Amino acid sequence: MTEPKTGLTAQCTTETSAEPEQRPSDGHEATMLLERARTAVDPVLRAAIGSLPASMRRIALYHFGWEHADGTAADGGSGKAIRPALVLAAASALGGPTARATAVRAAAAVELVHNFTLLHDDVMDRDATRRHRPTAWTVFGDAGAILAGDALQALALRLLAEDPHPAAPAAAARLADCVVELCEGQHADTAMERRGPGEVTLAETLAMAESKTGALLGCACAIGALYAGAGDADVEALDAFGRAAGLAFQLIDDVIGIWGDPLRTGKPAGADLAARKKSLPVVAALTSGTPAAAELAVLYATPHQKEDLEHITLTVERAGGRDWAQAQAADRMARAMQEVARAVPDPEAAGGLLALAEFVTRRST
Repeated sequence: MTEPKTGLTAQCTTETSAEPEQRPSDGHEATMLLERARTAVDPVLRAAIGSLPASMRRIALYHFGWEHADGTAADGGSGKAIRPALVLAAASALGGPTARATAVRAAAAVELVHNFTLLHDDVMDRDATRRHRPTAWTVFGDAGAILAGDALQALALRLLAEDPHPAAPAAAARLADCVVELCEGQHADTAMERRGPGEVTLAETLAMAESKTGALLGCACAIGALYAGAGDADVEALDAFGRAAGLAFQLIDDVIGIWGDPLRTGKPAGADLAARKKSLPVVAALTSGTPAAAELAVLYATPHQKEDLEHITLTVERAGGRDWAQAQAADRMARAMQEVARAVPDPEAAGGLLALAEFVTRRST
């Protein structure tokens, strides 16, 4: 690809460029928001999971990092809480602290849906590691992981069904629509993996990524807006903000999946390439029209050999996949900033949303 880097580094610790006056000076605000979200949401999650039958509860507690496989207590991380933090930040941006406090159950519902997708995706993708430990399906089997994921989705809808907040019905409908879109994106992803390297377009890969990743981040922001009593225009603007930030997130995640440090990611280096996944940098490289693209197509059409992994990684980079993905991440973040300004024109009020959006595209793990 021939697009310039637009100020992005070539390292896996990737930064996006937004207007300087809109960017937090560091990641402290985002870290604080994530910690506050986790503190608020974890008790709701634990109570919901605690209501499950023992067989499902055990798998869910393991997946969240709260128990070991043998059922003993663990203190592993249950994720960064980006999606519930977005729900709470959106509610706060449009409705202040009171709206934020009333949106905790909704934030927990979004996090349950996110983890439902993780459990199912790990089975379908045959990923063996998540959050630095074996994935649930490798410990409890495919059926156990799938059923636990189903149970988490049911818990999410129950949380909203039992929530007396007037926005809960609209939030439940929006979350249900989002789950359908997530399934559509995952179906497109798995279908693409069965097609040849030259049979997948960049446009359809971007659309798939928006459905798989952007949809839930957009839904999280929109639900926060609903709980703040926002009008339709502001709800849709925050949905668009989350979707754009989510696509930037996926672009960076795909970069990390190829060039990230496994000690920080918790996944083997180059796992996506070994599995011949058609991630965004790979499809950008394959469709670049360069000599390296033709070479990559041949490499991607052959079974994985461990000794070829470094060669494939370099070929994706030579074909422009890395530079394209980083430039696109910057572009999507610029669009996200435009969308949030429509709903929350006061930069101070929008600060939490902006800090979280930058956090997800500056991370290196």
